[in-house]
Amino acid sequence: MKSLKLNRIGNSVGLVLPKDILARMRVAEGDTLYLTESPDGYRLTPFDPEFAEQMEAAEAVMRRRRDALRELAK
Repeated sequence: MKSLKLNRIGNSVGLVLPKDILARMRVAEGDTLYLTESPDGYRLTPFDPEFAEQMEAAEAVMRRRRDALRELAK
């Protein structure tokens, strides 16, 4: 576990993430991170949770309509 300190950045407050954490998350300067609330607190992730939900819905439709999609692909 690492403790991180909040720092004043202009009129805002920011958090500096160490290089090893950025490498493990596979993110770099300019990338977008998403903060989501979970039952055990907050989660910081580089993956868009809304996109994941949309992909789950699309995969469900593709499973149900597999035959129709195969015909359309011909």
